[in-house]
Amino acid sequence: MPEGDAVYRTAVKLRAALDGRVLTRSDFRVPRYATADLTGRAVLTTVPRGKHLLTRVEGGLTVHTHLRMEGSWRVQPAGARVGRGDVVRLILANERWQAVGVRLGMVDLLRSDQEEQVVGHLGPDLLDPGWDAGHAERAARNLARRPEVTIGEALLDQRNVAGLGTIWRAETLFLSGISPFRPAGEVEDLEKMVSLAHRLLEASKDNPGGPLTTGDRRPGRRLWAYGRAGRPCLRCGNKVIGDELGAQPYERVVFYCPACQPR
Repeated sequence: MPEGDAVYRTAVKLRAALDGRVLTRSDFRVPRYATADLTGRAVLTTVPRGKHLLTRVEGGLTVHTHLRMEGSWRVQPAGARVGRGDVVRLILANERWQAVGVRLGMVDLLRSDQEEQVVGHLGPDLLDPGWDAGHAERAARNLARRPEVTIGEALLDQRNVAGLGTIWRAETLFLSGISPFRPAGEVEDLEKMVSLAHRLLEASKDNPGGPLTTGDRRPGRRLWAYGRAGRPCLRCGNKVIGDELGAQPYERVVFYCPACQPR
């Protein structure tokens, strides 16, 4: 599932292609909206909310999409052929560009004043432009509501805090020195952890290829824990563990150092 920083970059890409331009094509390939037509309306903007995207269009309408595990938005010149085998759910195009939504997990068309119906359940957004200490405090309270749930599971619950996926969960927990298997109620400073997650996503959103967490500028030393199963921990030298956490079918991969992140 994409992280909040990847969704942020997708929104930037969609804004560059669609904002302020009149749609010459809108092709909804989901049964519920098969007859919907947005042609002739200008796109106002696309904003990310956690892992959701809200594309606002003239006339008080919003196209809501979610990438889920395999979805993507591809921007290409208007009229370009869509790749064979692509499962296209939505095309929004103007005279210059077309945005092709492939394998989108969610596609909705709703009134802009009803956006809370699709994103109102989300916790504080780690990439909210107005992020402050109050956001971190609310997220910490959300995480503490079910103290028996592992912190690894609680951090991926978008109702607690929006935007984290498996990559930045692993990095947040490693840098906090906390095992993903520790109950949320046993984590001493949840607010500090959430603030760290916010800083990590902020650092990554505009620089996805650069070293982000270690301060080590050598290639291949960008992440402390994620994807390093079986390799030495960059901090202590012990072997990093790759495991699964969560009840089926919601289990997700976790990476952690058992020495640096004791249970």
